[in-house]
Amino acid sequence: GLKVLDVVNPQDFREFTLEDFDQSRIPLWTVNVEVPIKSATLQLIWIPDQTYHDIPELDATYALTANLPTPTPTLDVVIEDFDRPSRVIADSDIGARISTFWKGWDLTASYLYHYDDIPVLRRTIEPIPGGARLTLSPEYERTHLIGTTFSNAFGDLTVRGEIGYSFDKFYSTKNPLDADGVERVDELSYVIGLDWWGFTDTLLSFQFFQSVLSDDPAGLTRDQVENTVTFLARREFRNHTITAENIVVYNFNRQDGYVRPKISYDLRDNVELWGGLDLFWGNRDDLFGQFDETDRVVFGVDWGI
Repeated sequence: GLKVLDVVNPQDFREFTLEDFDQSRIPLWTVNVEVPIKSATLQLIWIPDQTYHDIPELDATYALTANLPTPTPTLDVVIEDFDRPSRVIADSDIGARISTFWKGWDLTASYLYHYDDIPVLRRTIEPIPGGARLTLSPEYERTHLIGTTFSNAFGDLTVRGEIGYSFDKFYSTKNPLDADGVERVDELSYVIGLDWWGFTDTLLSFQFFQSVLSDDPAGLTRDQVENTVTFLARREFRNHTITAENIVVYNFNRQDGYVRPKISYDLRDNVELWGGLDLFWGNRDDLFGQFDETDRVVFGVDWGI
């Protein structure tokens, strides 16, 4: 669920980032044109579809409540409906990507002009008898994203990465002197990934994510520099009929994260049995720690035709 450039499609967050990533992407009506240019390919997209992240209700199991103000006897908190853009042409997204292969490297460069799928929570405070009312208004804002990707294989090791720079990102602040509770900054983010297949039927994958803001306004609900790592270990047994894996996600700044051990068994070619654990840790206002009390045991059956 950690992204740098994979932001064209919105995501279903009803199970936070626990749902299979390919299944959690929300499809969009899109015009997609690909043009070969010598050894490169130019891709142009136009997205008139104003669909955004599917964010769970506040009473849902995986409600995103980190850093939301808590009502008190003297503070009434009101969250208004999402103000979604609705103009088919004026509010559409456009993007371009050029990709090529050079001396063993898969390379791309891209640009996307789009509405950020994460709404901005603008606040207003007004006095009421016995206290105050704080109103949060979720709104969507435009941003420009430029980026590049690279990958190459060196024997059993694959090296890959993404770099993205977003202009005009919006983040919440707890600074009481801020007029609307929102600060606008630019963001540089990147990820370096290493995938190693050195052991038989085994994949070890490590990723380092870093996000750096162009400024550090007072009261911001995140650090100016955020560091997160992920680790995946997966091994197959008995002629690839049994797969055991474990995923760990950890944020260095807040020292929160989650771990997801899982085992699956191919009963038949089209029937898979699986089970696992989803275990979170951290504080209430942490991205992952807000789900510290939602640890669960999961199991299921996947059946295909």
